Amino acid sequence: MSSYHVAVVGATGAVGQQMLKTLEERDFPIASLKLLSSKRSAGKVLTFKGNEYTVEEATPEAFEGVQIALFSAGGSVSKALAPEAVKRGAIVVDNTSAFRMDPTVPLVVPEVNEEALRNHNGIIANPNCSTIQMVVALEPIREKYGLKKVVVSTYQAVSGAGLEAIEEMKQQTRDILDGNEFTPEILPVGGDKKHFQIAFNAIPQIDLFQDNGYTFEEMKMINETKKIMEMAELEVAATCVRLPVETGHSESVYIETEKGGATIADVKELLASAPGVTLQDDPANQLYPLASECVGKNDVFVGRIRHDLDRDNGYHMWIVSDNLLKGAAWNSVQIAESLVKLGLLS
Repeated sequence: MSSYHVAVVGATGAVGQQMLKTLEERDFPIASLKLLSSKRSAGKVLTFKGNEYTVEEATPEAFEGVQIALFSAGGSVSKALAPEAVKRGAIVVDNTSAFRMDPTVPLVVPEVNEEALRNHNGIIANPNCSTIQMVVALEPIREKYGLKKVVVSTYQAVSGAGLEAIEEMKQQTRDILDGNEFTPEILPVGGDKKHFQIAFNAIPQIDLFQDNGYTFEEMKMINETKKIMEMAELEVAATCVRLPVETGHSESVYIETEKGGATIADVKELLASAPGVTLQDDPANQLYPLASECVGKNDVFVGRIRHDLDRDNGYHMWIVSDNLLKGAAWNSVQIAESLVKLGLLS
């Protein structure tokens, strides 16, 4: 088997660390590895497969000789450096929103649209974490029964906002339990005007509000779902909420299919055999997906599947996944594996 020259950009961050862990667990064929980050984090030492690597500053020159670069260091870094990496011969898998809606950049979830990788021009976009787990669960239903409408409400973990957000939640929890005062500084959005308590709370804002009243996170889910499924006419609505959960996004999803008549048994059978999906659906024994139990697992977990009470073609379900794995690191590494499988890595 061939081996490849790999770079991980944002290696010291929450997703970057998961990327390294996933590359190691999957035994991805690596000839050489570069760990890249901001100037502030350069010089740190990280361990991969028992060997120590010194993190380097991410500069255009750092990508010389790199064949595949996994990016998770923020949209501004991707916009500046991804084209530079491509110029030097690398294929970039970008985990930010920088290129997702660019019509020349494939937006890929391997279980759904792996073949779109054949049309890349050097950059491949990893979708939003909440979008990924939803489309993995919906694709087998769409293939057999069609899809007309999707309404999703998300219950998202703070790890999606980074390591500092996790620490803020933990510190706020300690402060509240100890009766100490505190000032929120990060959530819901670091760059917004106000910040709110996340401990013992639910914040119905993820990312900045847009002119239409939806947040950027909600518009990501709407637009990305249509692009991945190649269904511009698909009706999609989203409400995204941050909860005081460290890892694991949960979603309540309502769909309407084009064809009616599918029984719950039919839908369960489809999902039980779908790639990347684990069905957990036995209400009589209180079996359903839990965020606490999906942590560290690559699959998307689906349960609580039930018919809508008023529409024959309407179905409700509960979808859970580790947002740092399938929602980010695992999907990125999976794309790299698909590039190898399809013979797209020179």
